[in-house]
Amino acid sequence: MAEALRYGAEVSDLFVTVPARSRHADLVTAAESAGVPVHVVSGEVMAELAQTVTPQGLLAVCGFVDVPLGAVTQPAPALVALLANVRDPGNAGTVLRTADAAGAQAVVFADASVDPYNGKCVRASAGSLFHLPVVAGARLGDAVAAMRAAGLRVVAADGRTGRSLDDPDVQARLDEPTAWLFGNEAWGLPPDLGALADEPVAVPIYGQAESLNLAAAAAVCLYASARAQRVHRVTGQAGT
Repeated sequence: MAEALRYGAEVSDLFVTVPARSRHADLVTAAESAGVPVHVVSGEVMAELAQTVTPQGLLAVCGFVDVPLGAVTQPAPALVALLANVRDPGNAGTVLRTADAAGAQAVVFADASVDPYNGKCVRASAGSLFHLPVVAGARLGDAVAAMRAAGLRVVAADGRTGRSLDDPDVQARLDEPTAWLFGNEAWGLPPDLGALADEPVAVPIYGQAESLNLAAAAAVCLYASARAQRVHRVTGQAGT
């Protein structure tokens, strides 16, 4: 709710329980000051509205904030997360939050990925849904073509094939504008989708774990690119 107001989302209503109104008086006052109707409801009604086991007692109704695919390539971004068939809302929301933290300029929910407005996905994003452009319902082929046209390399995170993220040649290109492609939690990227990428790259496993959780793998990949790009900018500025 606080992030929705702060970043200009269209908030049409706020539902709040009596205890939550006391705990979050500043937020309720901010909503009222912004002209948002505030409705006090019982805990039972809030549980039905929030559809979660332990609702916080606040629920805002917001307008959609997703943008068309073309809106994220003008100007050209440096770092984007592409989600293909990512169906677990907790994972998807965590990837969105991670992309935001890493400084990515957009997250694209493609093919059969979960709706970014799924309640669990929204909660897992911890407000990041309102911080950076989100594309919903794009075709992966269209998203990949748009990224390439904007000058980005498309790198598929695939633990079953490709070079390691530690490979010197891979490391040498991490500072380039990149769209990281992440697949389904259970089966990853099928060959036809993986083939859309310029290169598959695997996150190295140093211990005995079979694999990484999707959100954890996304964090490793996005931060690897973010760090390399930041270093490149700093060294480039120092050299001018």
